[in-house]
Amino acid sequence: MKQALIVGLGGFIGSIGRYKLGGIILHHTPSWRFPLSTFAVNVMGCFVIGALAALVEHRDMFSSDTRLFLFTGLLGGFTTFSAFGYEGIFLLRRGDIGVALAYAGLSVVCGFAAVWLALKLFGFGAHH
Repeated sequence: MKQALIVGLGGFIGSIGRYKLGGIILHHTPSWRFPLSTFAVNVMGCFVIGALAALVEHRDMFSSDTRLFLFTGLLGGFTTFSAFGYEGIFLLRRGDIGVALAYAGLSVVCGFAAVWLALKLFGFGAHH
């Protein structure tokens, strides 16, 4: 139960951070066709997870509860794309280049396909 509360608190904070930062970016780029707010949040999340992972890896800086709060909760609420980026780099560093490329390619293609399929199945697809 303690771990669930730690993740929930981090997720709460991360989700609000994503909402606020995304809103600020959208406010300043309303005419852009490129989804800059999501892109910026995803890249920022990847940078933060990389920095935190380096601190854990090289300095063993955080307790397991703190890692759970930061990685799973805060960054999970902010963007799960950071976990995707971290896992992909982990695979590359381990030498699993084929697995990393398959993971990246399949994640994007299958993610797009799943959204498309759900929109088709449930009839809510916008035709823009």
